[in-house]
Amino acid sequence: MAQREGELPFSFPVGSPKVPDLETQKRQALEASWIELTNRLLPSAAPDRRWPIHLNHCFQRVLLDHACSGVWYDLIKGRPAYRHASDEVLERAVEAGEACLDGTLSIPQLNQQSLQWRGKAR
Repeated sequence: MAQREGELPFSFPVGSPKVPDLETQKRQALEASWIELTNRLLPSAAPDRRWPIHLNHCFQRVLLDHACSGVWYDLIKGRPAYRHASDEVLERAVEAGEACLDGTLSIPQLNQQSLQWRGKAR
């Protein structure tokens, strides 16, 4: 079939996926940062730093509680929490995790505060 003037030499299939808008892209990047931070970076740093927690879900609890200034499930109703957290809460949680990695926030202190909010402090 001959190409007409002004036509592309290819066509997109009907129903091809659309590029996400900028807000969606930002949210996807934020969620990817959260997953990388809590599933890989923090757990791998825990042994050398002798943190009292080392499992991904523990870091998620501590960081989300910190970002929510209390028990996260009092504020975030859906599961998984990171998907249902507001952008602001997830941004605060990611920033806190990054600050823990660079040493400007303390995982032991954040963990202790989280446990206090939950009535489980030692």
